[in-house]
Amino acid sequence: MNSQHIGETPRGWAAGSGPGLPAEDAGTRRGRRITRPGAVPEPQWLPADPVDVLLVTGNPRIRAEAERVIAALGAAMHAADTPEEALPLWDSAGAVLIGSDIHELPPRRRAPAILLGLDGEGDGLWQLAAGLGAERVTVLPEGAAWLAEHLSRTQAPDPGGMVLGLTGACGGAGSSTAAIWLAQEAAVQGVRTLLVDGDPRGGGLELSLAAEEHPGLRWPDLADARGSIDPEQFAGSLPAAGGFAFLSWPGKRDKAIQPDALAVASVMDAARRAFELVIVDIGRGAESLRGFAWDCDRILVLAPAQLRAAVAAARLLQDLPPVDAGLVVRGGKASALDGGIIADSLGLRLHAVLPELKGTTAAAESGRLLDIGKRRSVRRFAAPVLDLLQDDAA
Repeated sequence: MNSQHIGETPRGWAAGSGPGLPAEDAGTRRGRRITRPGAVPEPQWLPADPVDVLLVTGNPRIRAEAERVIAALGAAMHAADTPEEALPLWDSAGAVLIGSDIHELPPRRRAPAILLGLDGEGDGLWQLAAGLGAERVTVLPEGAAWLAEHLSRTQAPDPGGMVLGLTGACGGAGSSTAAIWLAQEAAVQGVRTLLVDGDPRGGGLELSLAAEEHPGLRWPDLADARGSIDPEQFAGSLPAAGGFAFLSWPGKRDKAIQPDALAVASVMDAARRAFELVIVDIGRGAESLRGFAWDCDRILVLAPAQLRAAVAAARLLQDLPPVDAGLVVRGGKASALDGGIIADSLGLRLHAVLPELKGTTAAAESGRLLDIGKRRSVRRFAAPVLDLLQDDAA
């Protein structure tokens, strides 16, 4: 993957690329502040004015690529080689960008908005971002257009919707079923909802909805997506079932074209702006986790009430990005372990218990999950999760 961006802090329920400038237009660097020719540098002992973007990197290539984007936006910027030099502006800057050469941050400082890396740095970028608590990752120069668009929205922010991810601690945990039922109940409550199939190897979520023939876009149709996608056009082009829109992998045996990370980033940005709630069935593969987990405001880990599932969940947590995580336990009265015990052992809050209902597996196979989703027991499962999201948005 060439570029990836990751989840931002929780947003409210209300819904709602540019190339770099030539070097001579980007300003003249004097010390660590970009100033126009003839400008007088401020005395370093005076408090600095707030800036739109604080760039922290000692890597000249990362700095040059980032400065080109920031200058094209006309944003006020301060650049520093180290976090220590950046401290006076760290908390007041509109956005903090750090380069992949920065491996430690000052204590008790807010997490950086974006970790900037270079093509070829590989998986280490996402591991570093997790360690630093960065909200998103982008790889330059491929991700320059996305970075420009993201920073431009930061200047005039639209809060957009909330992104909730679900992933199973082990196979058969029920994350796909839970995602469908949550989307169904959210739609019943009048929330404009999108269900996203984040697992290209999951067989196609649309099959469980009996919606494979419904007209609208699927993931392969968005393989070439880049930059800004009009959110309303995007929403209007998606298929719907159960009162909510969905974006699925095709439920066919043919090999499907997979969008790269830049396309996924563009789609998820449009989804957040077009819908009040975006529910992502992430899957369990490393590719899916990297592609979608980083874009979530909250992630729910689903696990059967069994010892092996609890151990698997503990391992999975190590691969998740630094976003708020909770636990959903699948089980009933005859379960081997109590959900509260599992949650305590993982250090997670138990959000809900997914009921084991007779006929659920057959319903998933025959595309009748939405019928079971109307049952009172399913709505009781979904209610506390949706209430929690509304509390976060308040």
